[in-house]
Amino acid sequence: MLEFDLVWQKIIELEGEEFWQVRGKGFNYKVSGNTLFLSTTNYSISRSQVEAAWKRMPVEKPSQLKDLVAPSYLFALLTDTRITG
Repeated sequence: MLEFDLVWQKIIELEGEEFWQVRGKGFNYKVSGNTLFLSTTNYSISRSQVEAAWKRMPVEKPSQLKDLVAPSYLFALLTDTRITG
């Protein structure tokens, strides 16, 4: 499993790229400090929320992250091979 700092660095490097939720909805994000600002919703995701989700991986579906902010977006990011290798 990748160290979270490497995962976060890849997330920063892929800023502006398109990602897809399970149901096929595309989105991208901007990074400001330790926060991701999503293009298709008013939600933002903090680095600590991404890390909390990462610690649970692998999960099979977004609902397994439902106690975190924007679980479908977290799932899309953390299951994308561009981020996780």
